[in-house]
Amino acid sequence: MDWDKLRIFHAVADAGSLTHAGDTLHLSQSAVSRQIRSLEESLSTTLFHRHARGLILTEQGELLFDATRSMAKRLDAAAARIKDSKEEVFGELRVTTATGFGTLWLAPRLSKLYEKYPDLTIDLMLEERVLDLPMREADVAIRMKEPSQADLIRKRLMNIRMRLFATQKYLDEHGVPENLDDLGNHRLISQNPNSAQVSAGARLTQELNEHDLQSKLYVNNYFGVLQAVLNDLGIGMLPDYLTDSSDKLVRVLDDIESTEVPVFLAYPEELRHSKRIQVFRDFVTTEINEYRRRHRDDA
Repeated sequence: MDWDKLRIFHAVADAGSLTHAGDTLHLSQSAVSRQIRSLEESLSTTLFHRHARGLILTEQGELLFDATRSMAKRLDAAAARIKDSKEEVFGELRVTTATGFGTLWLAPRLSKLYEKYPDLTIDLMLEERVLDLPMREADVAIRMKEPSQADLIRKRLMNIRMRLFATQKYLDEHGVPENLDDLGNHRLISQNPNSAQVSAGARLTQELNEHDLQSKLYVNNYFGVLQAVLNDLGIGMLPDYLTDSSDKLVRVLDDIESTEVPVFLAYPEELRHSKRIQVFRDFVTTEINEYRRRHRDDA
């Protein structure tokens, strides 16, 4: 199969348009169209349905696009390894983590990494979905669960717990709960126990919901929970690392917390020697150690 035709097919499938693909490839629309037609003839099949608003892949086209997408990711991985310098750190590093951790713990610390490596570009991908590292959906992941995917290098960074927090203003107006039964007079803010989150957090939410709560507010990530708490809406269930994020947070019911949640850093085996991965891993490890030291000193 002609590699050049596959490259053009992939660009057309990705763009959904001959014109847009031509712009990307620096080819005329007619040249792109001829290559697609030639590929379809060689495969004896139709790869696109054509209509006024653009192109839609046929079932056979979807199969081929899955293959070219995998090829493109592998080529990107190879290019990244080739471009990695033994002396310098530059280029793009795609980092995936949960919205709460990425927004509230990681992002505020990245200035230190950029100060040291100004030519590095971080693509921070914040979502609850676990991306496929071996398929190069991301280069490195920080997750609140040990990755199960094969061919990954894993490093356990720390353990966190889910705890209850409110603002002093909220507690002054609504009172300080002294036991779980007192929570019935308050609004609990948490992630929905059925949403994508760490299992320890879901279990604690379920346990708290077994009590007769006056009101509840569910948010689909911890960043949203934090914003609701900081705006005096109620008592929120939040990761303990957020105590660094705001001096407005006051812990409530000190004996209530989740079981430990492990935090792992992981990246593909094939990126073991990537300079960008190494400096990011070392940066995160240093920040974690500083965070641990500070909290030991405060204890």
